[in-house]
Amino acid sequence: MEPIAETIWDKQLTDPSLGRKGKPRQSGLTMIIDKGLGWTQFKDLLELASDYIDFIKLGFGTAVLTPLPVLQKKLETAHQYDVHLYPGGTFFEAAYHQKAIHHYLRTLSEIGFDWVEISDGTITLNERERRDAIAQARTHSFRVITEIGKKEKGSVTPSSQIVEIFHQDREQGAEYIILEGRESGENVGIFNSKGDVDTRYVQEVHRQVDPSRIWWECPQSAQQITILKLLGADANLGNIPAQEVLSVESLRRGLRSDTFFTFGNGIREGSLL
Repeated sequence: MEPIAETIWDKQLTDPSLGRKGKPRQSGLTMIIDKGLGWTQFKDLLELASDYIDFIKLGFGTAVLTPLPVLQKKLETAHQYDVHLYPGGTFFEAAYHQKAIHHYLRTLSEIGFDWVEISDGTITLNERERRDAIAQARTHSFRVITEIGKKEKGSVTPSSQIVEIFHQDREQGAEYIILEGRESGENVGIFNSKGDVDTRYVQEVHRQVDPSRIWWECPQSAQQITILKLLGADANLGNIPAQEVLSVESLRRGLRSDTFFTFGNGIREGSLL
């Protein structure tokens, strides 16, 4: 579906960066967190901004609390708009902790999900358990996203460990790896208690992984600006609030003051690395 704006406005105005890729994209992915959107809100969101959304995560365990007819309509609509919908990792962790992983994966498959997230933000998975969980998901024909990092306040996974797990997960078949930032974006992972980004940490990880395969959770606007300026407009961003989709896309294209001269007006400074 062609964005309605691009049938009216000149390309240089819709994308001053002159470099924003259309869907399906291999990088510059935007993942939205759905913490309980109703059917009408969900449909409105995709009607407005599906061209700028690649994935929608049903946060926490909200997938199991959503009435099945609504969940199936969300899946069908997301598919129509070329958006991938998947349940959050905490729901997987609940199933794993209750030794119900087979039932969990089978049921998600029956409902119609194609993607699943494997994480251990609250529980603990050793290397073998993590590997086996990825393998089980793939056996059920799921495409796999994993997440690295703990949800506990003040938790920081050493960058060397992030890099090691990233490559292990990729070798096991995970397509994307998320770096934990929670929905708050404060006092966890790459963020301090004020939500400021540890740029040196980010750079250290970024240099040692495939940047098209890592997602940086950054729910706050200032964090999105920092990551995009640091890594470039094609950085993958996750846990974006639904109401911030157009704002994030504006940042990527140089249509906001914060990145106006970084990506906009035909001036492409790119990454600062």
